[in-house]
Amino acid sequence: MDHSYSNTKPHQKGKRLKLNDRTTIQELHSKGCAIARELNCSPSTVGYELKRGTVSVYRYKAVEGQSTYELHRSECGRKSLFLRRHKFIDYVSHCFHNHGWSLDACVGYA
Repeated sequence: MDHSYSNTKPHQKGKRLKLNDRTTIQELHSKGCAIARELNCSPSTVGYELKRGTVSVYRYKAVEGQSTYELHRSECGRKSLFLRRHKFIDYVSHCFHNHGWSLDACVGYA
């Protein structure tokens, strides 16, 4: 499959889109071409990407899509147990350092 829109190799199915893929989507979308077939990816992938990067009516920007993707990617995943249990850790630290309690006593009173 020859791509005149990008100077890199085409997108591999099952892999995440890169900025050059998003740039290709932007160029093909403005011309009204069959984007999924050109990129060798699922039509739903292209649809999600167009929804993610559309900044105004029918105007897709690759940079906006990339920044939205990176924001969502940074917020996903399992949160640390430490972040969910910080109140208990603060309580134990306070009792241990200020009152001289043992760790067992801190846990027993908690």
